[in-house]
Amino acid sequence: MGKAIRLERLMNRKSRKTIIIPMDHGVSVGTIPGLEDMPKIVNEVAEGGANAVLLHAGIAAAGHRGSSGMESPTDIGLIIHLSASTDLSPTPNRKVMVCSVEDAVRMGADGVSIHINIGANDEPVMLEEMGKISSKCRYWGMPLIAMMYPRGKKIEDEHEAHVVNIATRVGAELGADIVKTNYTGDIDSFKKIVDGCPAPVIIAGGPKMDTVPDLLTVVREAVVEAGAMGVAMGRNVFQSQKPKHLVGALAKIIHEEWSVDEAMKEYSL
Repeated sequence: MGKAIRLERLMNRKSRKTIIIPMDHGVSVGTIPGLEDMPKIVNEVAEGGANAVLLHAGIAAAGHRGSSGMESPTDIGLIIHLSASTDLSPTPNRKVMVCSVEDAVRMGADGVSIHINIGANDEPVMLEEMGKISSKCRYWGMPLIAMMYPRGKKIEDEHEAHVVNIATRVGAELGADIVKTNYTGDIDSFKKIVDGCPAPVIIAGGPKMDTVPDLLTVVREAVVEAGAMGVAMGRNVFQSQKPKHLVGALAKIIHEEWSVDEAMKEYSL
């Protein structure tokens, strides 16, 4: 029951889809444009219609739901990210656990997330850790969002359908309630992946895209046409010129199935 209640807070109750804005980048790369003022950007995406933000535990107190003393008229779901590595590490693909499910429960989180790189040298250790986290999430009734990426020496293309399929299915097999992964770039291949995954699938934003139409087209293909549950997009949102408007356009496409042109016109993008 607890897991079902928390999942409701992470999605639009009419469409049953979600817009999650990850803001965990500070651990990997430090302060980057868009994340200098956490309360401001969290409130901006909340007002735009995002369903949840994804933060590390230490930063949540500095920029979520008015915890920093800044007024937050619009509520938004909180996902605590449990794993981390930095770009300075000799093994940046090796994610380690830096927070616990129990801590997330005490913080009032609506969900937790972990990052697993399928194909990395340390894949076995990360899978073992995911199994333990998944078990604790079942015990505490905490939704688990698994970021499942194909990354390693055997991976030539992180968006290739075969490797994305394996990564996505592993997430569901090990107990994720929502699986985040790369969009293959092809509606038909991604639809097969979504249809064959027991858990709902959302797409990652990845590196910042060149244009807003490119971004919104990918979202419409993956969600409206291929059947994904939604998106988890960070830099493409918080580094945009109009984050609030962009989230509004994403919401129209994802929750109401507007066309790209309609959404861009509505929000002057």
